[in-house]
Amino acid sequence: MHLFLLGVALGLAGASPLEDFKVCQPHSRPWQVYLHGGGVSCSGALIDPWWIVTSFKCTPKSYRTVASLGEHDVTVDEGTEQHIYVADVIRHSPYRSPMHSLTMVRLAEPALLTQDVQPVPLPVRCPRPGETCQVSGWGSTVPNQYEPAQHLKCITVPVVDDQTCMNTFPEFLFWSFGMVCAGRADTDNCMWDRGSVMVCDGQLQGVQWFSHGCSNHDDPSVYTKLCLYNDWINDVMDRYEPTLPTETTPGMTTAEGQ
Repeated sequence: MHLFLLGVALGLAGASPLEDFKVCQPHSRPWQVYLHGGGVSCSGALIDPWWIVTSFKCTPKSYRTVASLGEHDVTVDEGTEQHIYVADVIRHSPYRSPMHSLTMVRLAEPALLTQDVQPVPLPVRCPRPGETCQVSGWGSTVPNQYEPAQHLKCITVPVVDDQTCMNTFPEFLFWSFGMVCAGRADTDNCMWDRGSVMVCDGQLQGVQWFSHGCSNHDDPSVYTKLCLYNDWINDVMDRYEPTLPTETTPGMTTAEGQ
């Protein structure tokens, strides 16, 4: 009997890897977008039927990268997905660290809003030190383990004050007013996914900038402080507002079967 129970336990352990306990409840993050193709594999957040926000490191390629919405398990067709090509890609200038890390992505056609595909609200305030937030993405949550994840992962992180975060920066990296940090040694703070999404109190507060917590678990990870970019985001959406033709042919811009 003891051998039988041991065999069952080992079988269950083999079927569910240790890191999988951080798998999100399926479709609990309806704003999460999987960007793939054209040399890109990372995350973003849907903020409007036409628009996605992601990081500089997750800059997709127009009409080569596909935005998959309504995803959870990226290896199977769950019947909830929408696959749409990326059209316009607008990066915040200057593009490189330490100033900004933010990219706006317009879809080739609007997402159909469903129970599994919903935009996340932009922030109406900035995150506060000590506030608890959720980070999600398709990446390993194990430090120094780089394998992409099959299922969407979720971790819970506390926001860290700026000075504490700055004290962890290496000499070659400079602090920017556009950064916010989250995660501590006694909490989850590793998500290997460029553009992973941080939501606090139901508002989009960050996209990943540097995954410091994956290299050293004592260090917080760095996110773009989106509460400072509302005006820029809204200006981009206004300037690149799509012009729809009077007649459209269904399926011309949708990436079917991607």
